[in-house]
Amino acid sequence: MEKRVIKSLILEKQREIPQMELMRRKIEFEDACNYVFVGLRRSGKSYLMFQHIQSLLERRLAQIEDILYINFEDERIALIQAEELGLILEAYQEMYSNKPLLYLDEIQNVAGWEKFARRLADSKYKVFITGSNAQMLSKEIYTTLGGRYIAMEIYPFSFAEYLQYNHYLLPRHWEYDTTVKTDLVKWFQTYFYYGGFAETFLLKDKRSWLNSLFQKILLGDVIARNEIRNENAIRLLVKKLAESVMQPLALARILGIIKSTGCSLSHNTLVDYLQYLNDAYLVFGISNYSDKLSEKESIKKRYFFDNGLLNAFIIEPESKLLENQVAIILKKKYGDGLYYYNKNVEVDFYIPEIKTAIQVSYTLFQSDTREREMRALLKLAQSYPLEKLQIITWEEDSIIEDEGISIEVLPLWKWMLTT
Repeated sequence: MEKRVIKSLILEKQREIPQMELMRRKIEFEDACNYVFVGLRRSGKSYLMFQHIQSLLERRLAQIEDILYINFEDERIALIQAEELGLILEAYQEMYSNKPLLYLDEIQNVAGWEKFARRLADSKYKVFITGSNAQMLSKEIYTTLGGRYIAMEIYPFSFAEYLQYNHYLLPRHWEYDTTVKTDLVKWFQTYFYYGGFAETFLLKDKRSWLNSLFQKILLGDVIARNEIRNENAIRLLVKKLAESVMQPLALARILGIIKSTGCSLSHNTLVDYLQYLNDAYLVFGISNYSDKLSEKESIKKRYFFDNGLLNAFIIEPESKLLENQVAIILKKKYGDGLYYYNKNVEVDFYIPEIKTAIQVSYTLFQSDTREREMRALLKLAQSYPLEKLQIITWEEDSIIEDEGISIEVLPLWKWMLTT
């Protein structure tokens, strides 16, 4: 790798980043810490770097010459090896006498990158790193980085951020304004079906962009990175996971479905494939709170990290998208503290940490549906101390009082803005 190429990349970004028009996300950083941003491809990790740089420049805490930004997906540097990473610092030091602030984008493309990252932290450099693979948070890398970095998972835009992007500001007491409600439902229609990738917001053909992104994730972040030979099997697996959103699936059941189509797949390979999809932030799973430890790992409900990607696979998607969107919000907020509950009663989401249980139903219009969802929550409340019981729907908004317990019924768009 030639240092003149690195110097060219450094200068290029020093010119570009201050001029970028960004929608600032409400994410705060500790000034004394280094960060690793991970998450779904195109979810905005790079833009958080740009946002941080612009903030430093505006507050005059840095000059543009202090910034050393490298994107490791740039074809001009794509073949760099771990032992050459030191050339980045050498190139910068030949240009400036400053100690740089380092922004290393998609560095997981370089095998062995974590040793370089540790050396930078040990040398008291301020470093920001991004990656599109959860393996960057694996036990081995945590051991190597040894508490030198804070890990932050980045998700696509929330509904509130989508409104902000579209310059729609919520007025005071918006919850009670019927005109505002009409506007919000209209805005939410698009967000609900096509998700939170900012690059789709101004596109007419959002589905084609989402299909292209899925192919990039599957072919690049899953198949190529993990050297998968049985491409048909993993494509079929993703399709079946999409069709089965809302349903607990045992590994044996998934394996049987795939084998019934004529695809050959072993149990161990299936486990690996599911881990690869999770590592790429395409899907995530939650376990049954009442299961034994072994069952928690073998039986899960699985969801997609963005509604737009899920919507590409399913027909008549409303109920699946509704529950998937709730799962995304709860996963983002509570991480591994999120469960479903299934033992004599079925409850879609249970968060013991905050003593909350949530059911999801597209509508409660039919009395038997209303009774079923309500009774499930009340029965769970008999076994565990619950402080909040909710039913998330498409449009109903009310309070149900039963047996001295209140159950809050909320439309999804309102729940997302108030959670």
